[in-house]
Amino acid sequence: MEEAFKFNGPGARRDSMWRRLMVTGVLLGGLAGSGFAQKPADDLLKNAQAAFERGQSQEALKLVRQAVEVDPANTQALYFSGRLRESLHDYEGAIEDFGAMLKLQPGAATVYQLRGGAHFKAGQIRESIVDFDKEIELVPGRAPHHWQRGISYYYAKEFEKGRRQFEEHRAVNPNDVENAVWHFLCVVPISGVAKAREVLIPVSGDTRVPMRQIHDLFAGKGSAEAVLEAAGEGAPGGRVDRMFYAHLYLGLYEEALGNAEKCREHLLKSVRDFPTAHYMGDVARVHSKLRGYAVTESP
Repeated sequence: MEEAFKFNGPGARRDSMWRRLMVTGVLLGGLAGSGFAQKPADDLLKNAQAAFERGQSQEALKLVRQAVEVDPANTQALYFSGRLRESLHDYEGAIEDFGAMLKLQPGAATVYQLRGGAHFKAGQIRESIVDFDKEIELVPGRAPHHWQRGISYYYAKEFEKGRRQFEEHRAVNPNDVENAVWHFLCVVPISGVAKAREVLIPVSGDTRVPMRQIHDLFAGKGSAEAVLEAAGEGAPGGRVDRMFYAHLYLGLYEEALGNAEKCREHLLKSVRDFPTAHYMGDVARVHSKLRGYAVTESP
């Protein structure tokens, strides 16, 4: 699964990322302030861009926050502030910025998606569902794509809704082992492990390692050893991601089987030993916190 809105994913160039943020900010309403405030805000945003390109995220955020102070109705500044705060793990700050945007643009579906993601990362599961639902209300065509909502359903223990969401997602993403796994995880509390295996969504086209071995494990014909062995092979450059996914899904599998201690062991390995900067990395972290595991993090 790939996050719909990444701020600074692996390998992304900072300058091109800022340009993408600029385009999105303009699409979301651009500079909405008065003529008097707009020019100083523009200058601050340009300086923030330069700081961001130098890798100075905290300085960029400081300048963007100044732009918000100069022009509180500047939706572009609010957008950049929210994304920067989120990237620095200030999820409450990001929620505040996206909320301010929505007061100015209550029909901005993309911002509901962003705020929903920030709510999830803050461990506010039900609030994330409210925002994801609002986005889908505004853009009904997003519903089949919204695997993030399905994951929130799982943690909210709304398992039947989660099951339906992942079945719907299959129509637009049929070759995703992760979708099959989350469907399994939602079926288990409803019907048990045997039934979940019986209705496990078949997947044949997911070439990511170790997804085939993970699917075999959930189907009852694989092993944890095979998952870890596959993840440990291959190019060193992708090992962190491979091991992250291996331990994440081994942990979730153990939770489905009722093995809480083994789940804890694998989830903490995914968070501490193989941290990743994407939505599924946040899922592992949030899962660990919701289950009461001792997790420390720093921006």
